[in-house]
Amino acid sequence: MIYRILTVFAVLTFSFAFTTTDNLDSNLENSEIAAVTSPVFEDNTKTSFETKVADLYSEFSTNNSSIPAKPVFEKAMKGYDQLEEKGKVGKKILTVIDFGLSSTQKRMWIMNMETKEVLFNTYVSHGKNTGGEFATKFSNTVNSLQSSLGFYVTAETYYGKNGLSLFIDGMEKGFNSNARKRYVVIHGADYAEPNFIDRLGRLGRSYGCPAVPNTIAKDVIDTIKEESVVYIHKNDNNYLNNSSLLN
Repeated sequence: MIYRILTVFAVLTFSFAFTTTDNLDSNLENSEIAAVTSPVFEDNTKTSFETKVADLYSEFSTNNSSIPAKPVFEKAMKGYDQLEEKGKVGKKILTVIDFGLSSTQKRMWIMNMETKEVLFNTYVSHGKNTGGEFATKFSNTVNSLQSSLGFYVTAETYYGKNGLSLFIDGMEKGFNSNARKRYVVIHGADYAEPNFIDRLGRLGRSYGCPAVPNTIAKDVIDTIKEESVVYIHKNDNNYLNNSSLLN
């Protein structure tokens, strides 16, 4: 019996003697990698993001009388977070345009992400070939006269035929990457004023630009210019399934 115990002890001693520090480090390293890439870690990250968005939405709801629908807000936050991580966001303002709504509704929200305040909730026009009262067709093609979905980062201003205008650079190839080439910009327009709805039953339409009421255009542009995020939303299967920032 004593002989057997001594034999087992000798085998164990031999095994530990040939376990190097490198092997131990390697095993620990592999364990850490497995932990980081495990489904549990991914689930925790997802839960953490969802909690953050839910808390943000609750704060905006408390502080403001009108905010985007929660599913739209959640999508907007997905892209906003990624663009912020990439260093694209210079101004902590998020503009959400919900083209799922009628043009007779105030479907544009400009939100201060630091104070949790909605700075503007206003009307916004869509492209002439995108639809009548509702936006239904979208394009990234030059001269299509259609609106483009997805995430943008605002850039510099200029004065053109529509007065003060704001360049917005599309962040998603295939959906809005030709925005600058197409001169899809934010500008003011008389046909985006609410009294136009009284006459025609809907807002007027642009050549693809998200046009806002002339009476507030300067204030809107001054607020969101220079690296804030704009998200133009619609429950469009092609966009939702293929957006690089939503998937």
